Amino acid sequence: MSKSIFIAEKPSVAREFAKALKLNAKNKDGYIEGENTIITWCVGHLVTMSYPDAYDDSLKRWSLDTIPFIPETFKYEVIESVKKQFAIVSGLLTREDVSTIYVCTDSGREGEYIYRLVETQAHVTGKERKRVWIDSQTEEEIRRGIREAKDLSCYDNLCASAYLRAKEDYLMGINFSRALTLKYGFSIKNYLKQEKNVVVSVGRVMTCVLGMVVNREREIRSFVKTPFYRVIAGISMEGKDFEAEWKSVEGSAYFQSPMLYKENGFKEEKDAKELIGRCQEGTMEIFSVEKKKETKNPPLLYNLAELQNDCSKYFKISPDETLRIVQELYEKKMVTYPRTDARVLSTAVSKEIYKNINGLKNHPLVGQFAEEVLGGESYKTIAKSRYVNDKQITDHYAIIPTGQGLNNLNGLAPTAVKVYEIIARRFLGIFYKPAVYQKVSLVTVNNTVQAPEKFFTSFKVLAQEGYLKVMEFSFGKKKEGGKGEETEGGKEGAEKNKSGEEEDVKCDASFLETISGLKKGMTVGVNEYFVKEGETSPPKRYNSGSLILAMENAGQLIEDEELRAQIKGSGIGTSATRAEILKKLVNNQYLKLAKKTQIVTPTKLGEMIYEVVNAAIRPLLDPKLTASWEKGLTMVADGTITEGEYMGKLDDFVRRRTNYVKGLSNQGMLYRQFDQVAKAYEK
Repeated sequence: MSKSIFIAEKPSVAREFAKALKLNAKNKDGYIEGENTIITWCVGHLVTMSYPDAYDDSLKRWSLDTIPFIPETFKYEVIESVKKQFAIVSGLLTREDVSTIYVCTDSGREGEYIYRLVETQAHVTGKERKRVWIDSQTEEEIRRGIREAKDLSCYDNLCASAYLRAKEDYLMGINFSRALTLKYGFSIKNYLKQEKNVVVSVGRVMTCVLGMVVNREREIRSFVKTPFYRVIAGISMEGKDFEAEWKSVEGSAYFQSPMLYKENGFKEEKDAKELIGRCQEGTMEIFSVEKKKETKNPPLLYNLAELQNDCSKYFKISPDETLRIVQELYEKKMVTYPRTDARVLSTAVSKEIYKNINGLKNHPLVGQFAEEVLGGESYKTIAKSRYVNDKQITDHYAIIPTGQGLNNLNGLAPTAVKVYEIIARRFLGIFYKPAVYQKVSLVTVNNTVQAPEKFFTSFKVLAQEGYLKVMEFSFGKKKEGGKGEETEGGKEGAEKNKSGEEEDVKCDASFLETISGLKKGMTVGVNEYFVKEGETSPPKRYNSGSLILAMENAGQLIEDEELRAQIKGSGIGTSATRAEILKKLVNNQYLKLAKKTQIVTPTKLGEMIYEVVNAAIRPLLDPKLTASWEKGLTMVADGTITEGEYMGKLDDFVRRRTNYVKGLSNQGMLYRQFDQVAKAYEK
């Protein structure tokens, strides 16, 4: 009797497949076997690329004479620590009674790579192979994935992309790390007066990220604060006190004056005080009152980068910790596949979205919103909204709750419960109406003797709560205060926070009625005029979450979600690798990650590595170039370019750059750069 074998990436996933298939099976060493079905698993990677010495013993010793090292045929080997499981899997895949293989590793590039390496190393031939592609681990989704499994050959382009990614990281890592270490490692060791040799570890993605953080730190260091002085009018109106800010607009005595810092401040305090003196001679009256509605749509759903950013902001946890938590939620069937770049749903899933909503009715904090959504009509027409777009989905749709597994809530760590809550709230929010604000802009004019001077103020009042009521998290508070302070959150008992956003609400609804009765030319009482001193602020340091977002957007920290959507696909690294890249940079002691604040800064060693790369292989620091490599891999997966075309460009880049480094003689110049770095770290 012929059998089918299902191969998963982890034992826990294999058990979920066994449950979904309702197997009457026995547990064996490294697999589960029923009457006509076998389920086995990898334990992550079972096979890896061989080190250079596997090609030639002489390559074990690092030497400029043996690089660039670019083999014509790459070698692979079984990882020593998992040889037993590989032997089990290999034996099962090649068993004579096995006719069909169902590949159930994670549905993505890395999952594809994990299986294909095993298949090649095990010399599997003559079997029917099908690919199970799922978005969650619910029994229903697993059965659908098996039912709709495509021939494995449909994923050959994705496989080619996966192999190229590994070859690229391997070739750049080995050749560039060896070249830079041999050329400059002694100089760094000597400068730092260390006993151990210094290895210059570089990579296609991680070196670019190092460059982003170093460049930001240097912008902050070189920033010179500029003081400026604003003139404020304290106005009383119908028992309400508020501030109006002077601006130099056309008609002002100071319009385009060299005394100004921008349009709303002076470079010198004495000039601000002189304006106040003139204003005290005149009277203030209303120049214009404008009221308009402003709507704000619910945000798009979470992809991994967006979730990592919010978790860093609210809970002060690192991106790799966020990924660990959301992976746990995925394996407990509570959320859909986490390693996704998409922030929308597919048309297919939107047709049955009521199941996800219905499952949330028993959640203690968001159940009432699920009930409200099901009582309305919006979920029935969600497919026509901006939250559903098949063209914006590559491998997987956005991270949403499955509606299942709520019985696992009590067993989760407190932070994991909160992560699930923000995913659920973001999901339910898309079924609510936009928030509507009433925005009032008031311009008053002081008719001074010399020229009319205008003062501006605006109010923004929430008229219709819309989706915002779903976003009232049970944690988190935006810290009020001075310039450059980071948003804080995740503290139990803190004030509620509207989706982490600071709304500009300065008056209540009754005051809007007062404002609406104001007319041009009416006199306004002024309590006082005063000078408010300010100063320009340097750029903010990255925190772990904003760094992940910047990586997603090719080095740009883009806060506007519409703009982010426009450049999607131009990122550095992938949703599956970004957290690990940051972790590696921290472990290498090139970057420092403050646990309490999640602020990321370079180390002295990290800046020295930056200088070495900048002097030798500068393109590695360019986010646009790094993003173009990633985009090329996507094009291979899409079938737009061939594997050979990509490999040809990679081969040329590695050869040229390695040979260029070998010919350099610029250690003396680097010592001067190291001196500059050292000064920044002198206490």
